[in-house]
Amino acid sequence: MRMTGRTLFITGASRGIGLAIALRAAADGANIAVVAKTTEPHPRLPGTIHSAAEQIEQAGGSALAIATDIRDQEQIQAAVDRTIERFGGIDILVNNASAISLTSTAETPAKRYDLMASVNGRGTFLCTQACLPHLARSAEQGQSPHVLNISPPLSLKPHWFAPHVAYSIAKFSMSLCTLGHAAEFTPLGIAVNSLWPRTAIATAALQMIPGADPRRCRKPEIMAEAARWIFDQPADQLSGQFLIDELIMAKMGVHDLTSFSYDPGEHNLLPDFFVD
Repeated sequence: MRMTGRTLFITGASRGIGLAIALRAAADGANIAVVAKTTEPHPRLPGTIHSAAEQIEQAGGSALAIATDIRDQEQIQAAVDRTIERFGGIDILVNNASAISLTSTAETPAKRYDLMASVNGRGTFLCTQACLPHLARSAEQGQSPHVLNISPPLSLKPHWFAPHVAYSIAKFSMSLCTLGHAAEFTPLGIAVNSLWPRTAIATAALQMIPGADPRRCRKPEIMAEAARWIFDQPADQLSGQFLIDELIMAKMGVHDLTSFSYDPGEHNLLPDFFVD
């Protein structure tokens, strides 16, 4: 489906996977609401909502930078309202914003637990809730709306929980939203899916993984290409799925993924969490 004129509401879009998805859609003429907290440059983290918006405009899209803490329901609603005022609708919601702490139970403070729970599961739920009427209107207009959660395939295998119970609970809560919302929104004509990488992706979150070497990772652009393919699918034909970037690339006929490697000469790539 064409992207020209379609509007994406992307959380955590100031950097990493969120920004890559935004830039890929912008190259096809989409409108992007850049929804994130970072308004001033951070000494260790690249990008702000303003630098992201500038890149989106340069890539061929239209951008709206909206400073938003998705833990705050009023800020979410204000961001949705500004998006509607500027672009007239929302066709695609990407719940990308996420908090991570790969700590054991003894080493996870309540404040960190609350942050992950608030951003990952609660933030995904509230953003979906706020965008829902506009996604439903998009469906009525024949735009085949999508919700895409950047979250892993659901699993109850203990080895994905034991090392970092709090993070796993928070991350899988996003995937539970996919499971439930896909079924709930089917009558509305809204697709809801999850997308997750087969290998580690070189983003700021990599700093949270002890010993992770960016040279053994892929670039966020592979997730952006996979997301773009998802957005092309009719909403009534692809929903409730837990999709992996590599497998989508194969569906697209792309089997040589070297160009997506941070270091094309490195073949021993780090597997990501939650994918057996």
